[in-house]
Amino acid sequence: MPRTLPAAVSLTALCLTTGLLTAAPAQAATGTITGLAGKCLDVAGANSADGTAVQLYDCNGTAAQQWTVGSDGTIRALGKCLDVTGNATADGAKAQLWSCTGGANQKWTVTAAHDIVNPQANKCLDVADNNSANGTRIQIWSCSGGSNQKWTAPAPDDSTTPTAPMAMAPYLYNGWGSPPNPTAVTNATGVKYFTLAFVLSNGYCNPQWDGSRALAGGVDQQTINTVRANGGDVIPSFGGYSGNKLESSCSGASELAAAYQKVINAYGLKAIDIDLESDAYSNPTVQQRTVDALKTVKAGNPGLKVYVTIGTGQSGPDTSLINRAASSGLTVDAWAIMPFDFGGAGQNMGNLTTQAAEGLKNALKNAYGYSDDQAYRDMGISSMNGITDQNETVSVADFRTILAYAQQHHLARLTFWSANRDRPCTGGPADSCSGVGQSDWDYTRVFAAYTG
Repeated sequence: MPRTLPAAVSLTALCLTTGLLTAAPAQAATGTITGLAGKCLDVAGANSADGTAVQLYDCNGTAAQQWTVGSDGTIRALGKCLDVTGNATADGAKAQLWSCTGGANQKWTVTAAHDIVNPQANKCLDVADNNSANGTRIQIWSCSGGSNQKWTAPAPDDSTTPTAPMAMAPYLYNGWGSPPNPTAVTNATGVKYFTLAFVLSNGYCNPQWDGSRALAGGVDQQTINTVRANGGDVIPSFGGYSGNKLESSCSGASELAAAYQKVINAYGLKAIDIDLESDAYSNPTVQQRTVDALKTVKAGNPGLKVYVTIGTGQSGPDTSLINRAASSGLTVDAWAIMPFDFGGAGQNMGNLTTQAAEGLKNALKNAYGYSDDQAYRDMGISSMNGITDQNETVSVADFRTILAYAQQHHLARLTFWSANRDRPCTGGPADSCSGVGQSDWDYTRVFAAYTG
């Protein structure tokens, strides 16, 4: 669907026990633990006193949400351990922060199914009453497989780098809309990867930024240099809603593949995004040209991630390109849908997004013969923050719903249009703000919790 452009230290915890200072294991991982509605496991008030409640809260990047998962079975924050009150094992026993004792009520197992289990009680860490409100207490409860017992935690004996580090990469657009400095976004949110839009045709089969800015030496090159200096990377996006598309301008698949390759070579890329909208999506000849070109690109660039972004209806996308790709033997790293511009305000965009994503999952199953799990891991969501082109409101709460869905199913890609818009409106140029009440980077902070 059209999007608004111009024309659219590892924490080393020290636990004080009876006269004994015990250091956390050296092999550990530190980061947020996210759960229901994409919110974070949080120490109430960032208070390190024994007995402080552990709760669910909006992810905010503070030390109260930095948990060290140790290979000794402890989970630690603020120098103390995640603890079951009173050494209890009954359903409803509350979780708290307590000085580390080595007791069984401070031992936890993070399972591959995303449960956090206290082996002594044989019960799961649970959000009380399945309530996603800020401040809801965390407890232990008999394991049920419910979403209020599913957590994404850093893995012991691993680094804090996400399993798919480029999976969350918001769009950043240099063409207009007062583009933000990526360093400001990274410093505020921790997000290091950006989808840089858009590579277009200059009227011929020649790739340029917006069809007019050279690949080298301009603002786009400067952005790439800045992002990489901050430890991240970019995913150039080809296409978008407006302008001349390479997919349409190039005369054949080999010429299109050469145009893609020119950009890959210019920046030494690890990933590209093909954003097929408007005529570039609906024309069967252009579809086949794109599929064949991407087969050539993938064969010639082992390890390159290729994402394809397409529009969608409320029940899922038009399946013609997916079916064409499958029948032609093209597999990509993610098929991402843009679940917005459904038409009209007042809709729950979080729920509509997951509904459309389920339609995408079914389309991939049908086209490729995937299992549910395979399909989820081959798909992505490319949302839009704030007020959409058709006056829908995608709220921060909707982003939490989308995050929880992505975490549950391990989607290959999670992004949104755009970092430019992730700011409150103050009378700036078009497409420079979200149109809703927010602080800078609120939407980015939610998706920043995604670990793939």
